[in-house]
Formats: sequence, structure tokens, C-alpha cells
Amino acid sequence: MRDGRFEIDNNLIENSIRPTAVGRKRWLFIGHPAAGWRSAVIYSILVSLRRRGINPQDYLTDVLTRLPKIKITDIQDLLPANWKPRPTKTS
Repeated sequence: MRDGRFEIDNNLIENSIRPTAVGRKRWLFIGHPAAGWRSAVIYSILVSLRRRGINPQDYLTDVLTRLPKIKITDIQDLLPANWKPRPTKTS
């Protein structure tokens, strides 16, 4: 094909799926079946954060400090799609 609108390679796609391909080999021997499920949940959260441009460390630090005090009815606010960081306190 000689159409200049198309990329010669698909490196962007390959780079986006590389973590999944590498992880598949690692997760095959993860141990307990529940550990595999937990890993999948954590991986899904991290991918959601990456897609939204959210720093995973900031998100996890904030969510894990809020979680013990939050009502179950407000849990939706902690999902990556709805999360808003708390304003930082200045002295």
C-alpha cells in the first residue's frame, strides 16, 4: 500500500499493550486464585489512572487515607473517573 496517511509501523499500539503481554507471563504463576483477581483489580485501577493523567501515588495516598472515614454511599467519589484531589493545606 502506498498511502501516506498510514503509519509504517504500529509501535504506539505495541507499546500500549506491552504491560499486558509481559504481565500475562508473570501472572500465570501468581499463586492463589484470589491473588490473581486482586492483581487484576489493581492493574485496572492503574490503567484507568494513566488514561486520565492522574498520578497513581497521589491517587492511592489520598484514597487510602480517606477510605476508613468515608460512608459507603460516597464510595463512588473515590473511583478514578470521579476522584478530585483534596486541596493541599498551606501554612
